Amino acid sequence: MSDAKRKCRQYNTTYLKFGFIPSPSNIQLPMCLICNKVFSNEAMKLSRLQEHLQKVHPDKQNKDLSFFTNIRDKFLKAPSVSGLFAGSSKQCDDGLIASYNISKLIAKSGKAHTIGEELILPAVKEILQTVLHHSDSHSVIKNVPLSNDTVRRRIDEMAEDVEISLCELLVSTEFSLQIDESTLPNNEALLLAYVRFVNKGKIVQEMLFARTLITDTKGESIFNVVKDFFKEKNIPLKNVISIATDGAPAMVGRHRGFIAFLKNEIPGILAIHCVIHRQNLVAKNLSDRLHQSLQYVISAMNKIRSNSLNNRLFTKLCKENDEEFNRLLLHTEVCWLSKGACLNRFWNLFDSVLEFLEEKDVKLKNRLLLFKSDVAYMTDLFAKFNAINLQLQGDELNLITSKSVISAFQKKLTLWKTNFGRQEFSQFPVLADLHKNSEIAFDNIQVYCQHLESLHMDFSERFKDILSLEVPQWVMNPFINIETAEIQIQEELIELSTDETLKSSFKDSDRLTEFWLKTNIIHNYPGLWTLVKKMLIAFPSSYLVERGFSTVTDLITKKRNRLDIVTRGDLRLKLTNIEPNIKKLAKNHQVQPSH
Repeated sequence: MSDAKRKCRQYNTTYLKFGFIPSPSNIQLPMCLICNKVFSNEAMKLSRLQEHLQKVHPDKQNKDLSFFTNIRDKFLKAPSVSGLFAGSSKQCDDGLIASYNISKLIAKSGKAHTIGEELILPAVKEILQTVLHHSDSHSVIKNVPLSNDTVRRRIDEMAEDVEISLCELLVSTEFSLQIDESTLPNNEALLLAYVRFVNKGKIVQEMLFARTLITDTKGESIFNVVKDFFKEKNIPLKNVISIATDGAPAMVGRHRGFIAFLKNEIPGILAIHCVIHRQNLVAKNLSDRLHQSLQYVISAMNKIRSNSLNNRLFTKLCKENDEEFNRLLLHTEVCWLSKGACLNRFWNLFDSVLEFLEEKDVKLKNRLLLFKSDVAYMTDLFAKFNAINLQLQGDELNLITSKSVISAFQKKLTLWKTNFGRQEFSQFPVLADLHKNSEIAFDNIQVYCQHLESLHMDFSERFKDILSLEVPQWVMNPFINIETAEIQIQEELIELSTDETLKSSFKDSDRLTEFWLKTNIIHNYPGLWTLVKKMLIAFPSSYLVERGFSTVTDLITKKRNRLDIVTRGDLRLKLTNIEPNIKKLAKNHQVQPSH
């Protein structure tokens, strides 16, 4: 008989009572459940199957259907060789992805790479054995490679993936730049840069790069590092629409500063001196009398804190006096909020400080008593400086909100001076308490008024560009006062103001930024977006870079002083909000559980 005319039999469920099921490799062939022998398709006859059972397995011929059903179920549940390999491969793939995810967590925490092998894996093993009662925890642990070198490679790969994703966005996107340099503990000069841009209707802020300044930190050297990075990543330099730096000569120098070189390349760029640095400079503006009073405070703090015995005795005295705090805070010029925090603590413990100095330094105690109102005035004033400093920090600050904060503080300085002239101190609670007890001399009030006047003048001068910044009314509310807008954008404003959908979303929106970042506004009203863009995207401060340097300090500990911040991916992965494509990275690896 030819192959074409050969009959192909199909399996019938009744064959199970003779111990036969379809072969797993070919369902058209019968297989004996007892001996696992596979027969030809021609043997798939009821008589042939029954004959095999009677002759080969006579002890099973009287068994009922349930007996063979149980054998079938056990056979189907038993793992096959191919299934074992597939399961092992799946476990290894999952272990590789887990290795990446845990490495990312290690980078986010800023911990040493050895923590994976030394702490995380032993902790997981303990949980598997003690809590889940997993008898074979070793087989799970070995599929998650977390050695020191493995974690380092994972972090570097993820950081590189994040950097590639970021640079691909910047190639075709306008953005703001924030840049600053600092010297690390090992005397290495580090340059940090952040970018801010719009992506998918949201403002994104990311660390652009960390680079070492090999020799000097001059403006030209900084510019060359920035230019080389942009060239290396194929990012057009003209995509930078604004730049924020501190006020160092290397940055803002008129002829040789970094901004001067940048403006030669991008003439229309908006350059901004960090508003937090400027506010800090204003806060340092003290008269000779107030400066001397502050030195008395610092001397008292140093006398107590610099000597371990004095510090312990003062702590004991504070506990006996039932003080809320039992130690003073040290003052440092580097920390923005340091002066206000230490003055506030000093005033809270003022009576205990005087009692302690009674035996240690009577002359210093008398000086503090003489200038008690000065200490009270500076305590209140620097608390207000700290409040505005915090308002000028944060990720969501832009030029519009910065101008609002700065304008308000400028007007408050005038208000405080006027109220002081009327001997009204309600805005200065500590000073107000002294005034109730008639502890403020008239001459002291004059000193404070003159100081507030000096602060107002200094504030107005340093923030001249921010205070003179024009924020059109239509930016704050595009549905009113259209006639006052520039002629070039009036048509677009009319179209926008008659869009009922946008009008509804503007009323429902809690934040002005969210409204202007709507995709249809950016694409449909390019003229309006061009004007609004700089106000929303421009960095008003170098806050992010300063925070980045703090992260660098945290990463380079005594036990990790050999960590190369520039070439390793730890810093980027700790600071980024972009998720690395872990699945893509895992696919590029050959699974090696032993490493």
